[in-house]
Amino acid sequence: MIIDTLENASQYSLLNPLFEKAFEYLKYKNLDSLEVGVTEIEEGLRMIVFDEMAKTKEESLSKFECHNQNIDIQICLKGIENIGWKSRQKCTNPIGEYNAEKDVLFYNDNPDMFFQLNENQFAIFYPNDVHAPMIGNGFIRKIVFKVKI
Repeated sequence: MIIDTLENASQYSLLNPLFEKAFEYLKYKNLDSLEVGVTEIEEGLRMIVFDEMAKTKEESLSKFECHNQNIDIQICLKGIENIGWKSRQKCTNPIGEYNAEKDVLFYNDNPDMFFQLNENQFAIFYPNDVHAPMIGNGFIRKIVFKVKI
């Protein structure tokens, strides 16, 4: 997992060529006017814009998730977002089987930690990062880039 601010995003472009494309895409957009929903940027890179009420810790933990085929870049644009995290290797209670169509596996485990994203901060979650996002109060506007592995 990586946590940083958008002003430092260019430091991560060497990790994956699609990271650079995701962050470059944002440079030329008015982030307040992005429409809610899914946008295919190019093959292997899509953007999902959320503008919704934050969840309680319990609501978010009911979908404590990780992915096998995608890396998430989750960017908080408005509001304050708390996120639970735990290493996948330490999770022991999967809920059902991995859903390949939705690229998600849920766990019924407790996070090892919670951290906060403020406006214009992001977190990058790799397949070993089990995460419970959108915890907070009020509305949260965020972008999630799905980066195909």
